[in-house]
Amino acid sequence: MCEHQPRCPSADAPGHATAHVVVRHVSQGWSRLCNGVVLFEDTGELLPDRRAVQPHRPSGARRTAFATAA
Repeated sequence: MCEHQPRCPSADAPGHATAHVVVRHVSQGWSRLCNGVVLFEDTGELLPDRRAVQPHRPSGARRTAFATAA
């Protein structure tokens, strides 16, 4: 799926949330990564195999997939 160089991590790899964003819907609160993972603003995830990852907010951090320019 990923054509970036270096390749983005697969959906089941550690660090999978660092893959490139290919679709961003800030108004709806989600972004899809090139590895098929859907990240939600509340830090939950939906993996390509339909498994859900519960929100896991790190203290003091915000996902860059939802950062917007001022």
